[in-house]
Amino acid sequence: MVAPIIPALTDHESKTILTTAAEQGACSASYVMLRLPLEIADLFKEWLETHVPMKAGRVLSGIRALRGGKLNTSAFDRRMRGARQEADLTARRSAVACNRLDLERRDDALDCSQFQPPPEDSRQMSLL
Repeated sequence: MVAPIIPALTDHESKTILTTAAEQGACSASYVMLRLPLEIADLFKEWLETHVPMKAGRVLSGIRALRGGKLNTSAFDRRMRGARQEADLTARRSAVACNRLDLERRDDALDCSQFQPPPEDSRQMSLL
């Protein structure tokens, strides 16, 4: 998982992170764009001004470009990825990198043969 991707600050690191993940045996990958819920937005702005003041405006502008002019959106289908052309570009870059690195293999098969129910005298409650 490449997360959070911060426009103009960490977005350039995605390729390196995915490459390292593939080299270490990852078989799939995804990403999440930075989210700034109301209680976090001011704190993040303050952090930017303190640690990367020369990039603060560009970072906030990039986030707004992903979020329709806002710093955050709670819409389920857009809150993790963003919307608009900028989000589409990030999605395409991620897909190309994952394809090139063979990070699209999913082994969702569940091995239930190792499951053992708890003993009857255990303190674990029943799920029924």
